[in-house]
Amino acid sequence: MHKYIRIIKSKPFFIAMAFLIQLWLFAFLITWLSRRFFGFYLLLVILSFFVSVQVINRDSDSSSKLLWVLVIMFMPVFGGLLYVLFGARKIPKALMIKDRQANRDYQRYAKQSIQVMQNVKNDFVLDKMVTLAWSNGYFPVYDHCHVTYFPSGETQYQAFLEALSQAKIYIFMEFFIINKSVMWDTILQILMDKASEGVDVRLIYDDFGTITYLPAHYDRWLNERGVKTHRFNPMKAQIAMQMNNRDHRKILVVDGKVAFTGGCNISDEYINTRERFGHWKDMGVCIKGAAVETFTVSFLQIWNYQAQEPTPYAPFVLSKDLQATYNEPGYVIPFSDSPTDENYTGKYMQLNLLNTSCDYFWISTPYLILDDEMVSSLQLAVSNGVDVRIIVPAIPDKKMVYQVTKANYDALIKKGVKIYEYTPGFIHGKVAVSDDRSALVGTVNMDFRSYYLHYECGIYMRDTLCIQDIKKDFEEIFKVSHEVTLQECENVNFFVREFRKILKIFGPML
Repeated sequence: MHKYIRIIKSKPFFIAMAFLIQLWLFAFLITWLSRRFFGFYLLLVILSFFVSVQVINRDSDSSSKLLWVLVIMFMPVFGGLLYVLFGARKIPKALMIKDRQANRDYQRYAKQSIQVMQNVKNDFVLDKMVTLAWSNGYFPVYDHCHVTYFPSGETQYQAFLEALSQAKIYIFMEFFIINKSVMWDTILQILMDKASEGVDVRLIYDDFGTITYLPAHYDRWLNERGVKTHRFNPMKAQIAMQMNNRDHRKILVVDGKVAFTGGCNISDEYINTRERFGHWKDMGVCIKGAAVETFTVSFLQIWNYQAQEPTPYAPFVLSKDLQATYNEPGYVIPFSDSPTDENYTGKYMQLNLLNTSCDYFWISTPYLILDDEMVSSLQLAVSNGVDVRIIVPAIPDKKMVYQVTKANYDALIKKGVKIYEYTPGFIHGKVAVSDDRSALVGTVNMDFRSYYLHYECGIYMRDTLCIQDIKKDFEEIFKVSHEVTLQECENVNFFVREFRKILKIFGPML
């Protein structure tokens, strides 16, 4: 009984009930008016027609266009209004203003080394990636950096603790999920200790990502203990889906000297001290050198969205003479992605790496919900002789999304793409490696949310030493994974197969 009372009193329950009540009132009002006033009914039908025209002509993926046209055709009275409320990828006005201001500030700050740019011109693949990153978000390319690859959440967690314990000036943390757990309790104690020592400790967590894990005003509790905290885009009980844009990034920066990113959130399943969905495999990287400044500035951009007074970048970015340089080969491009523009940087970085691959392209993703452009690019790569492999979980964390993932198997395998299911459990890492020379590590899943709706980040690497470690990790993953065959796809129950096809249509909403 106490369990149900706790659920009823919870913030998720309140938001869900308020949403459903508003949706019911909306439907009731439209139905009532439509039945009594033919002019109103006719107006809604005309609205739906013009909205359909807008949907067809918008610059977007064909899958989401098809979905909304079907919705409007099926519900000509409600369809147009539903699209206006839910389908237009609206960004909250306040968030949009902050985002554009942050981008203007960053563009004045972003600098590209002429010497490095001259060096990359002789490498076709690198030149393409550098051009893409700069044109899509003014993300510089760096050399003489050190990158460490972590093949598990456990190894990355230990590196987190070591870096945090050495902080002298500031700690910046930004995560989609923070769950009260052994992992978080250990980190939190370090954060509070460092704050008491005078270290500038700042934390951003996504309100939706933590909605079932943290108390409603946990940010206040943290602020009172010296950990400066912002909840990103706080959830509100409103019918418009402006709450759909979430901060899915994972960033840790310490003193401007070291930065981390990857798939690992702050919860015990990520380090396998709590078992969920079998063995949880996650991957990430640690960056040292000049490239850390991009992660520092990227964090402050999001921080300033919520801040009363914006924090300037300069005091937190190391001057050139204080930045460490490493006598190591290779180049790195840290990048981030925002839903407030038409530059789908996370998706484009994956596509560019795929399209420039000659020998192989291997990628891991927890979710496989693809648009036509990505499917066509995967097929083209296979036709060009590229060994394309995609690793997905064998044990899902979201069963409906997993069915959509499986709905993509048949078409991809027929086109020559190899699909592997990570047999030990759930693989959450978002990593790609190509031709022994290039790799991507970050937070970008192969799905609509990461490509179009969420704030994301990552790092592209070319000829860095850790790329061999990434390839070795993939080879170990293949050994414990099952390659899905076309026969397995065809032997699926007829009703399950048709159910998956229906779910696939609704992929852009999942």
